[in-house]
Amino acid sequence: MKIVGYETFLVAPRWQFLRIDTDEGISGWGEPIVEGRAEAVQGAVTALMEYLVGTDPLRIEDHWQTLAKGGFYRGGPVLSSALAGIDQALWDIKGRYHETPVHELLGGPVRDRVRMYTWVAGRDTAALIDDAQAKVAKGFSAVKLNVSDALPAVPSAAEIRTMVARVEALRDALGDEIDIALDLHGRFSTAATRRILPLLEPLLPLFVEEPVLPEFARDLRRITDSTSIPIATGERLYSRWDFRDVLPTGIAVAQPDLSHAGGISEVRRIAAMAEAYDVAVAPHCPLGPITLAASLQIDLATPNFLIQEQSLGIEYGGGSALLDYLVDPQVFSFVDGHIERLAGPGLGIEVNEDAVRAAAADPHTWRSPMLRHSDGSFAEW
Repeated sequence: MKIVGYETFLVAPRWQFLRIDTDEGISGWGEPIVEGRAEAVQGAVTALMEYLVGTDPLRIEDHWQTLAKGGFYRGGPVLSSALAGIDQALWDIKGRYHETPVHELLGGPVRDRVRMYTWVAGRDTAALIDDAQAKVAKGFSAVKLNVSDALPAVPSAAEIRTMVARVEALRDALGDEIDIALDLHGRFSTAATRRILPLLEPLLPLFVEEPVLPEFARDLRRITDSTSIPIATGERLYSRWDFRDVLPTGIAVAQPDLSHAGGISEVRRIAAMAEAYDVAVAPHCPLGPITLAASLQIDLATPNFLIQEQSLGIEYGGGSALLDYLVDPQVFSFVDGHIERLAGPGLGIEVNEDAVRAAAADPHTWRSPMLRHSDGSFAEW
C-alpha cells in the first residue's frame, strides 16, 4: 500500500483537517492545527507530505522519526502540529487497514469508557452558576472555568478576592460531588500563583491548569511546593523532551495536545514518561472531532489517564460545531459524563467529507484575541 495524495481543509470555527489517501482506497483523517496560525501549519503539512507521498503508510514509527528529525530544525508548535495531524491520519489508515480501533493497536483498552469534562462560562457569577448547573443536569460530573481575565503581574487584593469568591460561589452551588477544574491560562506570575492558590485550597479544585507560561515550566517546583492543589500543565509543550523538564517538578497532571505534541505516537510516549513520575494524563482538546477521537484512543489505552477535555459548548465565534463534521454524531454521545469505548476502525469516527468541503469553501481566518491591560500594555490571553 502506498500514499498517493492528500488534502487540507480550513474549516470553521478555527480548525484544519487533513485527509491522506492510499492506492488501496483507504483514507485517513488528521487534525493539524495551531489555533490562530492555521495557514502556517498548512504550509508545514505541504512540506512534510513531499516525503510521504509514495511511501507505505503503515510504517508509522519510521515516518514519525524521519519527519520529526530529518529536517535539521526540529520541534516547536508549527512543525510538531503538522506532524501530529499526519500521525493521526496514518494511525487512522492503519486501524482501517486492520479493521480495528487504534487503541487495540496500542495494546488494547484498559477502560471501557472515558470520563469527560465540559467548560462553563458566564458574564457574572450568577450566569456562571446557571451554566454549570445546566451542564451537571446533562450528566457531567466535572466542569472547568477560566478564573480571570487579563491580570497584572501582581493582582490587587480586590482582584484576588473576586476570583476566590467566584469559585466559592460555584462550589457552594454544585456541592462536593462535582469536580471543578480551574484554568489560569498562563495569565499568572509565579508570585501571583503562590499567593492565590492557598486561598483556593479549601475549595478542593480537581486541578489548577497552566498557572504560569510555558517559558517558566521548569520552575514549577516553586509552585507545587507551595500548595496541595494538583497542578496541571502541558498544552503548550510539544514533545517528550519538553515534558522531561516538567515531570520532575511535582506536577500532578500532564496535558499534551494530540494535535500539537506529535500526535498519537508522541503522546503515547509522553503518557508513559508521566506514569514513571506518578503523573496523570488529561489530554488538552478544545479542538475538533478528529483531535477528540485521537485523544479518546489514547485515553482508552493509557493506564494513568485522568479525564478528557472536549470543545462542545465552547463558542469561538463560528457557526460550526464539532458534531457538524461527523456522519454519525452519536459516536460522541455522553452517558453520565462519559463516552463509551469507540468501536469503529481507525480513530473510530466517520468524517462527513461533504460537510468538510462545504465549510472549506469559506476558509476561516481565526486569530487569538489580543488583550490589553488598563494601561494599554500587552496582556496574556
